[in-house]
Amino acid sequence: MLAFETDCHIFSGCGFPAPGLQSFVFEPLFTINGFEFNKVMLLALLSTVVVVAFFWAAFGKAKVIPSKMQMIGEAGYDFVRRGIVYDALGKKEGEKYVPFIVSLFFFVWIMNLWSIVPIAQFPVTSIIAFPAGLAAIVYITWVTLTFKRHGFVGALKNFSGYDKSLGAVLPMLVVIELLSNLIIRPFTHAVRLFANMFAGHLLLLMFTIASWYLLNGFGVVYAGASFVMTILLTAFELFIQAVQAYVFVLLTANYLQGALAEHH
Repeated sequence: MLAFETDCHIFSGCGFPAPGLQSFVFEPLFTINGFEFNKVMLLALLSTVVVVAFFWAAFGKAKVIPSKMQMIGEAGYDFVRRGIVYDALGKKEGEKYVPFIVSLFFFVWIMNLWSIVPIAQFPVTSIIAFPAGLAAIVYITWVTLTFKRHGFVGALKNFSGYDKSLGAVLPMLVVIELLSNLIIRPFTHAVRLFANMFAGHLLLLMFTIASWYLLNGFGVVYAGASFVMTILLTAFELFIQAVQAYVFVLLTANYLQGALAEHH
């Protein structure tokens, strides 16, 4: 729901058209053999195109003396490589995972950014399926890497925190660690991103619609205050969008680090 989709104003005999779950449901743009393609899917697809096009433009014809686009691309790439991957995995182990984590960071960030782009005005990651899908990719990569590095028995020890020196508390610890690592971890990885973007978009909708709803008679004073809050929240959302992308890939790097680390 957007502010201009309603003619309802205060003092006109109608209640406030509060946003809710209906604001996250979209009619399909088209349907092919029962498969529905909606706005959110389109934005996710465009996110892929934007990320690929950006890095193609930045590094497709890389030069010793970089262009402005190449400089921006190198800065973004280096930020993730040195600030996240190298810090978590080290340069030797981490280098092979840099492309994966860089791609993940920019993909999540662009999907978040659609929230403040005119006409789009919707963060893709506020639909749980997208963070869940990305978290599943990270989870499968992490589990596969753990088994590959440590073997079957070693991986089970890695997941369960097995340490025979713990004595009587070992069975309880193993159950807790297995639940934490194999069930709770991928769940929270997805929900953290989803919940923040869902709540942020709902707040933006609330104040945007309120600005329009209050724009009537004396309510114009309150409409102005609500509009100022909309601007401030938009600026804050810009910060949160980048932070959530950073946190998502930071956790990814930490999970991979746990897969590569020796069991202790």
